[in-house]
Amino acid sequence: MDAAGSEVEGECAQYAGQSQSGFITTQGGKLLCSKIIHLIHDNDVKRQVSKVLHECKLRMYKSVAFPAIGTGQAGQSPAKVADNMLDAIVEFASKRSVQHLKKIKIVIFQTNMLRDFYESMKKREDSDSSITASLGGKKQPTEKKKPMVLEKKVDLATFQICGENQKNVDATESWIKNLILKEQFEDSISDELIENFDKRQIDTLADLQRRNRVTIKLENECSPPCIKISGISRDVCSVYVEVQKMIQKIKDTEEERSKAELVYNLVEWRYPGSNDSFVAFDKLTNMRLEDAKRAKKTHLTVKINKNYYNVDLNTLQANDDQGETINIQRVPKNEGKL
Repeated sequence: MDAAGSEVEGECAQYAGQSQSGFITTQGGKLLCSKIIHLIHDNDVKRQVSKVLHECKLRMYKSVAFPAIGTGQAGQSPAKVADNMLDAIVEFASKRSVQHLKKIKIVIFQTNMLRDFYESMKKREDSDSSITASLGGKKQPTEKKKPMVLEKKVDLATFQICGENQKNVDATESWIKNLILKEQFEDSISDELIENFDKRQIDTLADLQRRNRVTIKLENECSPPCIKISGISRDVCSVYVEVQKMIQKIKDTEEERSKAELVYNLVEWRYPGSNDSFVAFDKLTNMRLEDAKRAKKTHLTVKINKNYYNVDLNTLQANDDQGETINIQRVPKNEGKL
């Protein structure tokens, strides 16, 4: 309220007794917005968010930003608030024809709440496309990926069976087939992330197939995509574990990028550029610096323009191997905004 200015405080005092919808609307004051919707205290966060979104629809607003409602003096659980807020947004986007509202933003000031909102968003990944479409954004057509094909592996073995009579030959043939089948095993892995396999992962699969007595079949046109592994039992189990590790590595990378994006929306670390300007670190380095700062570490090594610098996280100075010292910056975002 202090950041909005005295005029907004005056409007709030003027309209305080006139609220019939659970909120009052004032001008934006000194904040970078045209209107401020002030909510009357209510423990039902989902209902409050729904009311605001409905008001935005009626007023034909193009964007709206929410704080993490109820996590301050009201003391509500951040995880519960995240679920309630996102539930309201998903319902609004999927059940209503929204023509004007293009952007809904949740501004999180407390870094420790990022994980709660991130986990809540992850649970709704499947509905992301419908939200984008309902809010008026055009869903970009998914580029059809060229199917990745592993070289077919064929290991032929020929048995010549001789016997005193046909009955003995047939019995021996049956025994050999049963023996082979006992050693054969097939397992499959289905995961959406298989769709993200590129040439590196395909080459790894081909190498696993060459080094083990297995055949790997990649069915990336299924939903979800599937990898089938067949061959000698112990080799199938070994390859299965390696493929799971590949998928987990992709998952970890995507989660790290998502976290880095969230951190970047809260704080930006910078190093000196040209002409006395400062340049933002890449988002992964930005996250590493912020994590180290919050973990109360004193130093962290980072790479700046192909050189390694040891950053003092207390003085915000960085030194390279040649003894050169530079100053870096930590710039919080969204301070003073509601």
